[in-house]
Amino acid sequence: MSYAMIGAGHLGLALAGLFARKSLNVSIASRRPPQAVAPLVRELGASVRAVPLEEGLQADIIFLAIPWSGFREFARSAAIDWRGKIVVGAMNSREDLGDRLSPEIVTEELRGARVVKAFNQLPAAVLGRDPSENGGRRVVFVSSDDEEASSTVQALAKELGFSPIGLGKINEGGRLLLFLAPLMLHNLVEHSLS
Repeated sequence: MSYAMIGAGHLGLALAGLFARKSLNVSIASRRPPQAVAPLVRELGASVRAVPLEEGLQADIIFLAIPWSGFREFARSAAIDWRGKIVVGAMNSREDLGDRLSPEIVTEELRGARVVKAFNQLPAAVLGRDPSENGGRRVVFVSSDDEEASSTVQALAKELGFSPIGLGKINEGGRLLLFLAPLMLHNLVEHSLS
């Protein structure tokens, strides 16, 4: 399985750092050429490498870590076959989408992609820290209309050290997060009772 972060800002680097911590190979791609991102990537370790956007889009699992305001432009310019690819929407929209959720728009724009909403409820600074905290594991929420893709991302989250919680389909889980996020979801830690 190959992984890529699309976006080399705070969120993309925080996500890539999680992979580096577990020595999992991951690529980072952005609109900037790889050599412009390379100094930031070198600090993360040998398992992370900067690649051209076209190469990053060839990964099996693609994390969207770009500002929502640039998503539609990205979708128009990324002319690839999305069928079968798992696309993890780690970004959040700050604009009013009416009664729609951002993963619904991602699904519409990236036809054929298996869209999963995950890793988005944590600020980049918290997301980039070790997920182990006070004897527990930081929680990430996962929702998708594709059960297999959701299970794959939940297993990856667990491998990265998180405690994933599946919230069902995007329409259910996404709306639940919209309602609860302002209240409490920025740093939940699950502790094992055993």
